[in-house]
Amino acid sequence: MDEFRMGRGSFLAFAAPFLLPLLLFFPVCLLLGGILTGSLAWALVIGAAGTSALVGVLVVKHRRMIAGTVVRFSPRGVEMADTYGFVLRLDWPDVQRVDVVESRMASPRTISRPGGVRVRAGAMRSVGLVGWGEREVPARMPRWMRDHLARVPVDPHTGLQRLGIPLGVVDPLWERGRMGDWVRRHRPDLLA
Repeated sequence: MDEFRMGRGSFLAFAAPFLLPLLLFFPVCLLLGGILTGSLAWALVIGAAGTSALVGVLVVKHRRMIAGTVVRFSPRGVEMADTYGFVLRLDWPDVQRVDVVESRMASPRTISRPGGVRVRAGAMRSVGLVGWGEREVPARMPRWMRDHLARVPVDPHTGLQRLGIPLGVVDPLWERGRMGDWVRRHRPDLLA
């Protein structure tokens, strides 16, 4: 068995889906700060403090994700587990391809005000393994996520779910390293 953990250099990839909402949050805080205080200087302080607080939340979530996300390779297949209690398993015969895997960390719902700006956090995309596998989910998870997972295709013969393991989140160059060696050893047809 071989175990891989996320590298610390992946914060930008993690934060990318949230950049637009963060950029829009600053002027909203600036406007509210100006209305509440009547001072441009205090409005700038409030805008910077509010945006910094949100960036701080992202940093904390990223550190938690790094500490708890692990990918394990074995002769049986690949498993990915995270801090929140999600576990994804793909056995080697059930891996169908190497492809882009989307990992959604926030609700896909658009947030807007009538006549205002519409904002939505996108999914983090990375290259990984896609196939039919098993998914364990934590007892507590958001309703939007539960609804999304209920719509995931299921193989009628095996009962396995369609899933992807985003190996690029752990190592963007995984295909050239030890993870790629595991795939070449057990499924050489996937990495030509």
